[in-house]
Amino acid sequence: MTAQVVQNLKSVFADANRLDPGQLADIYHPDIVFSDPIHTLEGLEAVSGYFAKMYQNVSSCQFDYIDEMIMDSKASLRWEMRLKHPRLDGGSEIVVAGASFLRFDGKITHHDDYYDLGAMLYEHIAVLGTGVRYVKGRLR
Repeated sequence: MTAQVVQNLKSVFADANRLDPGQLADIYHPDIVFSDPIHTLEGLEAVSGYFAKMYQNVSSCQFDYIDEMIMDSKASLRWEMRLKHPRLDGGSEIVVAGASFLRFDGKITHHDDYYDLGAMLYEHIAVLGTGVRYVKGRLR
């Protein structure tokens, strides 16, 4: 059962821009708590609305799962997201590494995503991206 919950999540998000919000009810508990660098959301309705809005203008978004660890009612996944958005980097593919930490009881009750928001967004916006890349270079 435990590995199946993780497999179901990976299947739903394999091609995220084709995500059917109805599928989220199959993997998430009605009282899901979802967090990422942008939001913390509570409840299936809020999470479904967030994903529907987030992917509506995306040309493509796919997750490649690199590694996973599943133990009792917890799991961690390392992944790479491949994202194309017409307003980011001229619509070119952006690759962002990240990790998800899950807790579940039949369905996922907590989903925490960690990734570099700058690498995903800020570095690919015309004027802002130049500044972010400059600062990162100086810190190195």
